[in-house]
Amino acid sequence: MIRTMTMEDIESVLEIYNDAILNTTALYRTEPETLEEKQRWFLENVKENNPMYIYEENGEVIGFATFKRFYPNEGYKFSMEHSVYVSSKHQGKGVGKQLFQKLIEEAKKRKVRTLIAVIDSENVGSIKLHEQFGFHLVGRLKHIGYKFGKWLDIVHYQLDLYE
Repeated sequence: MIRTMTMEDIESVLEIYNDAILNTTALYRTEPETLEEKQRWFLENVKENNPMYIYEENGEVIGFATFKRFYPNEGYKFSMEHSVYVSSKHQGKGVGKQLFQKLIEEAKKRKVRTLIAVIDSENVGSIKLHEQFGFHLVGRLKHIGYKFGKWLDIVHYQLDLYE
């Protein structure tokens, strides 16, 4: 079931997020986020009216998704950067696809023009998922991050919702 995230979900969201920090290059952060940081993140997203969804299965939060303005300036109000994270224990079950569908539906309701993804270039699963939804590669930044003893590239993928 997909539903709107609440403050009560934050500890579960934090667990998924910190697992990605510690075990993947999906995020270039190297230290786990604190509960206080994630609570602030939640409240900032509420204040900015950004959508935040969780995927719940048998009472357990196993994924979450959100989008926010790509850059804070007013001129970017129709361009959103999105995030979709699924628990490592539940990947490959279609949870990410369902969360993506929900974000795209919400973006269209809000008259968002474009969704933007910032992806580690070696994250083939995420790239393929984005391509399934019609996202196109629009750029690459080489050696932009450093984690696990190696230099990393990010790729930008974009979906124009009104082509």
